[in-house]
Amino acid sequence: MKAYAILTGLAVLTACAEQYTPVSFVAQGDQIIATGTIDHTTLDAFEEVIAQNPQAKTLVLQQIEGSVDDDANVIFSRVVHQNGMTTVVPSDGLVASGGTDLFLAGNTRVLQPGACVGVHSWSGGGLVATELPEDDPEHDRYLDYFEDIGVDEEFYWFTLEAAPADDMHWMTAAEANRFDMTDRAAPRLGSATACDER
Repeated sequence: MKAYAILTGLAVLTACAEQYTPVSFVAQGDQIIATGTIDHTTLDAFEEVIAQNPQAKTLVLQQIEGSVDDDANVIFSRVVHQNGMTTVVPSDGLVASGGTDLFLAGNTRVLQPGACVGVHSWSGGGLVATELPEDDPEHDRYLDYFEDIGVDEEFYWFTLEAAPADDMHWMTAAEANRFDMTDRAAPRLGSATACDER
C-alpha cells in the first residue's frame, strides 16, 4: 500500500472494514514476518503463529500501515513486549501510526537503512488530540502503554505535533536517535519521497 493511500484512507479504515487487510504472519526460521493493518484479530493470529513457532523471537514488520483499533493495538503490542521479541523494520519495510507504536514494543529494536517510520496525531469520536489538555484522560491509553514498554512519554507528545491525523511525518535518523528508538544509532531512514511511494 502506498503511503498516500495510507493517508487518504485513515478515516476510511476506521469506518469501513472492507478497506483494509488485517495483519497476517508468516514464519521463516526464527523470524515472523508481519504485513497488514492491526485490528481485533491480530493478537489471536500472533499467538497462533507463536504457538506453532516457539523458536521465533524476531518480528519483522514488513508493512504495518497502522491500526483500526487503538485498544487492540496496545494490547497486542504489550504481548509482543512481554514475549521478549526483537522488532525489525527492514530496508524495504514501512511502519506508520500504530505500526510505529508496535515497533517500539520490541525489547530489541532494529531499523535497517532505508526503513520508513511514520508518525502523526490522532483524532476520532469528535476528539482531536492536539486540542485536548495534556492531563486529559484520553491521552492515558498511549501514555500508559509507552510507560509499560519503557519509552519516554515525550515521544507521544512529539507524534501529536509532527503531523495532523490526516497526514504523516516520516521520521529522520536524528529523530529516531532523539527518542532512542533503536539499540544502536539509527541509520539513514527512508526519505519522505521514498516512503510516499512505498
